[in-house]
Amino acid sequence: QLQLVESGGGLVQAGGSLRLSCAASGSILSTNAMGWYRQAPGKQRELVARITTTAFTKYGFTNYADSVKGRFTISRDNVKNTVDLQMNSLKPEDTGVYYCHSMVVISTGTKYEYWGQGTQVTVSS
Repeated sequence: QLQLVESGGGLVQAGGSLRLSCAASGSILSTNAMGWYRQAPGKQRELVARITTTAFTKYGFTNYADSVKGRFTISRDNVKNTVDLQMNSLKPEDTGVYYCHSMVVISTGTKYEYWGQGTQVTVSS
């Protein structure tokens, strides 16, 4: 069972920056992808950014929600087993609980998903 622990949330003014970090209890290279999701009050959880984590690529392939492209950057550290989300030019609409997510697909094709407990990000206008 992979455990994920997020850190780095907080309160920031619009235009500011925050860096979220997700620490995995095992090697992230044993997973297929990791990412960040967020959930605003009254809204569904949505994908913010995702990065592939297989050992075939050193840095991984990334994809982002249109609303954060050019402002957020996801990265991984294969030694520390962490996945970070650098968030710049924050907007009030970025407010929400941010969750770290990991996906593992085993040889049978069965997919396992793991979630962190979430960290609050609040952007004031």
